[in-house]
Amino acid sequence: MSSMSEELPKAYDPKATEDRIYKMWEDGGFFKPTSATKPYSLNPKTYSIHLPPPNVTGSLHMGHALNATISDILIRYHRMNGDETVWFPGTDHAGIATQSVVDKQLKKEGTSRWELGREKFVEKVWEWRKEYGDIIISQLKKMGASADWSRVRFTMDPEYADWVKKVFIHYYEKGWIYRGKRVISWCTACQTSLSDLEIEYKEEKTKLYYIKYPLQGEIATSTTEVGTRDDNSDVIASEEKQSYIIVATTRPETMLGDTAVAVNPKDDRYKNMVGKKVLLPIVGREIPIVADEKIDMTFGTGAVKVTPAHDLLDAEIGERHKLPFIQIINERGKMTAEAGKEFEGLKIAEAREKVVAELEKLGLIVKTEDYTHNLAICSRSATPIEPLLSDQWFLRMSEHPQVQSLKFKVESSGKSLRDSVLETIKSGETKIIPKNFEKVLTSWMENVRDWCISRQIWWGHQLPVFFCKKTLEANTKSQTLNPKQAEDFIVAAERPKTCPFCENCEMEQSQDVLDTWFSSALWPFAGLSEEDQKKFYPSSVLITARDIINLWVGRMIFSGLEFKGETPFPDVLIHATVLTKDGKRMSKSLGTGIDPIGLIEKYGADATRFGIIWQAMGTQDIHWDEAAVQAGKKFANKLWNIARFAQTRGADFKSDFPKSGLTPEDQEILGKLADLKKETERGIGAYDFGQTIHKIYDFVWHELADVYIEKTKNRTDENVKIVLGGILADVLKILHPFMPFITEELYQRLIGGGVLITESWSGR
Repeated sequence: MSSMSEELPKAYDPKATEDRIYKMWEDGGFFKPTSATKPYSLNPKTYSIHLPPPNVTGSLHMGHALNATISDILIRYHRMNGDETVWFPGTDHAGIATQSVVDKQLKKEGTSRWELGREKFVEKVWEWRKEYGDIIISQLKKMGASADWSRVRFTMDPEYADWVKKVFIHYYEKGWIYRGKRVISWCTACQTSLSDLEIEYKEEKTKLYYIKYPLQGEIATSTTEVGTRDDNSDVIASEEKQSYIIVATTRPETMLGDTAVAVNPKDDRYKNMVGKKVLLPIVGREIPIVADEKIDMTFGTGAVKVTPAHDLLDAEIGERHKLPFIQIINERGKMTAEAGKEFEGLKIAEAREKVVAELEKLGLIVKTEDYTHNLAICSRSATPIEPLLSDQWFLRMSEHPQVQSLKFKVESSGKSLRDSVLETIKSGETKIIPKNFEKVLTSWMENVRDWCISRQIWWGHQLPVFFCKKTLEANTKSQTLNPKQAEDFIVAAERPKTCPFCENCEMEQSQDVLDTWFSSALWPFAGLSEEDQKKFYPSSVLITARDIINLWVGRMIFSGLEFKGETPFPDVLIHATVLTKDGKRMSKSLGTGIDPIGLIEKYGADATRFGIIWQAMGTQDIHWDEAAVQAGKKFANKLWNIARFAQTRGADFKSDFPKSGLTPEDQEILGKLADLKKETERGIGAYDFGQTIHKIYDFVWHELADVYIEKTKNRTDENVKIVLGGILADVLKILHPFMPFITEELYQRLIGGGVLITESWSGR
């Protein structure tokens, strides 16, 4: 029978359609997992995805748009297959990023967080979050994201915060969390330790200084050249002729804290020098020459100064060779008393200038060279990162547990956190797709350091650590111990009613907060209801960008193994990075960013999604071309025109395909439709989205429109009406995960009787 639906308008208008359709889906509860359970799936499987939580400071960028489109394709496909499907959304509190945003707002208002104090400042952040914190959620809805917004989480929600406390206490009781003085990356402007993701690099043109360090004691009589470089004959020094070793450095001011000179044990130039001592210029301290395999023989002279308290590599060398750690730079970026009276209180740049002048006066600078390197800077303040010896809290990554937790009934595997991740990847329990990114994670985990989990900011999860106030006050007055070093503390979920140390003070909670990645590592289960944890853990796939494989993916894996007993996801899909057309990184500040919302306003969400996936061919980085979105708009119009043609020809959109009386062209198009459906299922299952949308496009535009419709446009038999209508009905289902709005609109107008979003993928 022919459709009696109202005649379609001449043109498709996404602006008049998309918001209305989305509201219908959301109001109808179609994003909830229970709504997808239908008779066509008597024993539904579960399928779930967790949205990588965007920062509450954020707005939608092309990386978010790509991630959301891929996720929504999978969610819609599995929902139509009758699986009990849910996409868990949420946002991250983004500690330092959010604090920075509110700091700037307060500055405009003529005040600062220091004037407000911690409690008032945190109140201000919550006010800001309420007003601006969910911008990206509304933008994701514009993209058509069919996430279950009734399950939206925030990493500072009370339920989530409870999990964070539990996890900290669990690790502490196992002996895995400890407090120690170690070298970390420090921002002198933000006044906090930083994670690797908060560090950027910019090219800096500086000087490489070649400095003589005088040798002490007996000098070898061989003719080994000390400080030889093939292209620098003027830095050659024979042990017989000169009693010094030449080191090269870009930071001469840190030599005031040197405790060794290091060479590579394979470097023949220095084989007779290892174990001898040099006199540290200016300071006059004797320091040893040590051999360490981490030294790059091609840098400078192959001999480097070792300042364990102010360089991450030097800190490792210092630990291996049991060298002293001398702190000559403080948290404000100024020289300490350990640097010497003439340098104390100077800024780093001032100290460098003075050290160089002193070395020149002593005749110890052999030469300087222009030198270009990547300078580590804070992503928020653009201030150079200062590696500093600092009191922080750390999570052990490579040591085995010592104590069984009392709070969690989790059987310890006896493995370290690092080894649990490595074994999970090696066994295939978690697959990284594509496989070449597996090496990125395993290499990082094999060489992982203990994780610095504490931050000196005000916005975030405050450490569940409580100090005896009297001890803090005594240490502050005596100035013999920094308050953070006080030993009288306990780890607990709530502030103790009575101090177990002095028995009459109100204990003071640690001022530090946890690294944002500590809480986001719990994302696959924290903040979920017990029922959702039972039903949807582990999730089905994690979809993420490559830049957070180490900082997030690895940490979620060991958290899931530790607290849920199994990996949080069997598949990790690493998607492409969206670059500018000429291959540069997109940046709003540089004016090279593309706003997905602007594209939606111009072309519609379906066209934008089409343009993104059209260019997502495997994991090759996408060199963004807006022409693909324009092609998506044309494709949407083509589909609309095909539907209008079918409607005017009396197409039957509801009947099953006829068993007999089919012409050769009917049989050919139905065969190609069956192949397309199989290829779509294979492509989505293999995460091959770009190739799949190309095949759908080719079928609709060329096989259906150019060939079949052209061949049959003069036919009036019932079979052609059924075949044409049935093909279009199936195309709407096949295309729905990719272009959900226009397909739902056409389904409602032409077929009706339900909603396409939960229509059976395989049924008729």
